Amino acid sequence: MDLRRVLVTGGAGFIGSHLVSKLSNGGHLVRVMDNLSPQIHGAVPTNLEWLQHSSIEFYRGSVTRREDWIRALNGVDGVVHLAAETGTGQSMYEIARYNRVNSQGTALLFDVLSSLKRTTLKRVILASSRSVYGEGAYVHFDDDSERIYPSARNAAQLAKHQWEHTCSRTGKPLKAVATKESDRVRPCSVYAVTKASQEDLVRVGCEALGIGYFIFRLQNVYGEGQSINNAYTGILSIFSTLIRRGQELPIFEDGKESRDFVHVNDVAEVIKQSLLAPKAINGVLNVGSGVGTSVFDVATILSNALGAKPNIKITGQYRIGDIRHNFADIEKLSAWIGGTPRISLNEGIQRFADWVVQQPLPEENLLERANQKLIDRKLMG
Repeated sequence: MDLRRVLVTGGAGFIGSHLVSKLSNGGHLVRVMDNLSPQIHGAVPTNLEWLQHSSIEFYRGSVTRREDWIRALNGVDGVVHLAAETGTGQSMYEIARYNRVNSQGTALLFDVLSSLKRTTLKRVILASSRSVYGEGAYVHFDDDSERIYPSARNAAQLAKHQWEHTCSRTGKPLKAVATKESDRVRPCSVYAVTKASQEDLVRVGCEALGIGYFIFRLQNVYGEGQSINNAYTGILSIFSTLIRRGQELPIFEDGKESRDFVHVNDVAEVIKQSLLAPKAINGVLNVGSGVGTSVFDVATILSNALGAKPNIKITGQYRIGDIRHNFADIEKLSAWIGGTPRISLNEGIQRFADWVVQQPLPEENLLERANQKLIDRKLMG
């Protein structure tokens, strides 16, 4: 299918900048709509010269404004919807903002589409999140025949440092397994709730309007270009700044909590392929590495990549809304793209480290200020 003119919402952001570069270099005409949020881009946005490419059209606009959607959608064949408020912790106290941007912004997209007398739009791609699974899927250590979906860990459990999940019937420990697209959606944070809402809106809206769609549940996306000035964009950004300052790396819980890390270039390539595919899958695909890595191990790898001796402190602190483990079953993704993501964690973190040392050091105490807001609201212990 010829999807030559593409709108990328949030296209000036981390994933968007990698994707837009791939698309423009591949012959697509790309329209970027981004509000250039100060939390991500700073009070005065910089390093956006690449948006001046002849095949890129830039609109400064918001997904929460009808007139911006109307303008941005005019004449495009595909929409890649990346624009969203991100961050589990912040979502737990800025609930209305996350709902307005993520849920209502997506609803407004389809409200506008349904009101248009004519549209050229043929495909919508949504960047969703692994967070919609909540705590994900587990099995018994001695019997993997039953998939179990634990509830979110509550404050009382976390305060007692009961990090791992146990069976509600037997009390025995459970083992995390790769989460499948068919597993239960059970959000544990406000951010996750808004991403699940986006998925439903895209599914229902596209099916009603006869538009093809892809929903990608992204795991922890990392890599060169991610915001290092935003305390809510991931541990690699936070840890890299602390390492560069020669400071201790504080790790929550016992350090054994794990995530599936996938490099941004692999994510951008998957999204690009969804625009080139002759037919939309009209469904959900996990996008990850398929491997769970502990936060402690990631901190160690990053320290080594930056040429520093790991200086790690296990704090035993916790945040309400955080999950314990999650990693993706990528069998469907591998079958669809004909292989697995290409960039290994060690290679990807080295690429990130080589890039980050060339960036100005962010201001001090970003993490402390972000954590204090959670503590003040009794969302962190």
